[in-house]
Amino acid sequence: MNPLKAFVGTLTATDKNIKQNATESIYDIAINSLQGHKIDLSEFKGKKILFVNVASKCGFTPQYRELQELHDTYSDEVVVIGVPCNQFGKQEPGNSDEIQEFCEVNYGVSFLITEKIDVKGANQHPLYRWLTTKGVNGKQTTTVKWNFQKYLIDEQGEFLDYFYSITKPMNGRITSYFKSY
Repeated sequence: MNPLKAFVGTLTATDKNIKQNATESIYDIAINSLQGHKIDLSEFKGKKILFVNVASKCGFTPQYRELQELHDTYSDEVVVIGVPCNQFGKQEPGNSDEIQEFCEVNYGVSFLITEKIDVKGANQHPLYRWLTTKGVNGKQTTTVKWNFQKYLIDEQGEFLDYFYSITKPMNGRITSYFKSY
């Protein structure tokens, strides 16, 4: 018998409930960059992280400019991470090279962009399961409504807040979490 299956079989109902109700660390989630390199989220401990599901052909796409401004202005305090997703209106149809070129040429993006993932549904990436599920993040359950929804994580990897697409990246609701310069 498989040793792991044997161990799992010995867990009591209480053990299983404790594990189910425990929050996971965002720093343990595996995700790759747009270029296919592993991103170690634990490298960002001590800084806030702003995750944004992005798309190239959306009415909110010009927010790339403000995301870059936020990245440039508050880089000592926050890491901006764009997460391409094609689930809303099929507005991110490009492959990795096309997304990279679009972001650089049109918006001068230099902040981190991940691989294209699903942010909801049956194939939801573990990152977005963490961001949207209270049982995993320990704070709040949310639903990703559209492209450019933003999730803010604190310096210790705890869920802080989220913002719908209509909240621009340099809006005071977001920047109030950072020191004034």
